[in-house]
Amino acid sequence: MHEMALCEGIIGIVEEEARNRSFSRVKAVCLEIGALSHVAPEAIKFCFEAVAVRTIAQGARLEIIATPGIAWCMACSKSVEIKQRYEPCPSCGSHQLQVTGGEEMRVNKLEVA
Repeated sequence: MHEMALCEGIIGIVEEEARNRSFSRVKAVCLEIGALSHVAPEAIKFCFEAVAVRTIAQGARLEIIATPGIAWCMACSKSVEIKQRYEPCPSCGSHQLQVTGGEEMRVNKLEVA
């Protein structure tokens, strides 16, 4: 379960922002998690709550925005949405896809007090 380490990184980002922008409490953390990121949103929710204890983010609400997997199909020259790697192009059936989005996980915004 690498989600615990990811949540520790999220808390690190939040604490660094708190130092840089001088706020003392976080009310909400909004994450974007791509469909191809290999991150389990339910595990992130569980781990975030555990890792946030005794930090500036304790009690903060965690919002997760799921972003789709996007790939460029070299056969039909289109950007297409995919649910997982190595699946064929939903438009033409080709496997000549290059992933262009949906691999990321990032802190999208913070709601602070």
